[in-house]
Amino acid sequence: MKPLLNTLFVNQDEAYLALDGGNVVVLREDRELARFPLHNFEQITSFGYTGASPALMRKCAEDNIALTFMTPEGRFQARVIGRTNGNVLLRREQYRRADDEEASLILARSFILGKIYNARWIIERMRRDHAMRIDEEKFQNVSAFLQNSCREVMQTSDLETLRGVEGKAAVSYFSAFDDMLLKQKEQFFFTERNRRPPLDNMNCLLSFLYALLMNDVGAAVEGVGLDSYVGFLHRDRPGRQSLALDLMEELRPLADRTAFSMVNTKKINGKDFRLEEGGAVYLTDDGRKKIIEAWHAHKEGMMTHPFLEEKLKWGLVPHVQALLLARYLRGDLDAYPPFLWK
Repeated sequence: MKPLLNTLFVNQDEAYLALDGGNVVVLREDRELARFPLHNFEQITSFGYTGASPALMRKCAEDNIALTFMTPEGRFQARVIGRTNGNVLLRREQYRRADDEEASLILARSFILGKIYNARWIIERMRRDHAMRIDEEKFQNVSAFLQNSCREVMQTSDLETLRGVEGKAAVSYFSAFDDMLLKQKEQFFFTERNRRPPLDNMNCLLSFLYALLMNDVGAAVEGVGLDSYVGFLHRDRPGRQSLALDLMEELRPLADRTAFSMVNTKKINGKDFRLEEGGAVYLTDDGRKKIIEAWHAHKEGMMTHPFLEEKLKWGLVPHVQALLLARYLRGDLDAYPPFLWK
């Protein structure tokens, strides 16, 4: 378990969370492992199946502390939150636009434009930093394809066509994915994206990072008063945070960057994964801890936001984008500005 920023991460499979006075207590088999003042946190994330006491869940709801449950492998399960923040008029506008395919398309284009643009940025950065270690012609072709895909995105006239453009761009981007894994090639390789369950170390690493990103984006969306379950690109499905999935599309390459960095700097290795019968690959406790630490180290880094032109931590990017989306829906902005990495 580890407090990072204003979040408590509990990554031990059999840990049970309880309330004692004003403290959250981490227990295993009735033995106290740790306790933390509850008022220090805005969010508690538990990776395990044992759960939390009703008293703690009620207290978190009362104090507006998000209590998130994930599987040990990093798949989102549930989220307990208190009263919804935000203006009811904002949500009514969100629902109206979500029911209007033309209005949804305008936003969906922005999300996918950001995703493809940022994917191309990763390709271009690899060309710049490791030109002697990659197939330059292959990467140039992928970059050109993604650049052309950005133009196609803005010309799409319906959501299905947009999804088709995004799918082809993803295939092109992932065709260079394995080439960006420069070290530990026997333990980390990429042939195709697979999940539920992941079938190799790299896909397992990606799935866990995407789950962490999803958790951050979901919290950011709810934090500005939007409904994370009503999206524009991803349509309604019970239990799915469709708007969070929409908004995280443009941020997925940031998780990819963390994955490449961890593998290429050997901050993670094959011992941090375990292979189950049937071919599923899961992270060990130590593996999850390493990824969480790397993810939050990345979030602590500074960057200049391309739209605001102000310096802020990477960890605030989902919150800024959620705020910009809310302002667009309220009519304060003429268009939603996707996050375009520079």
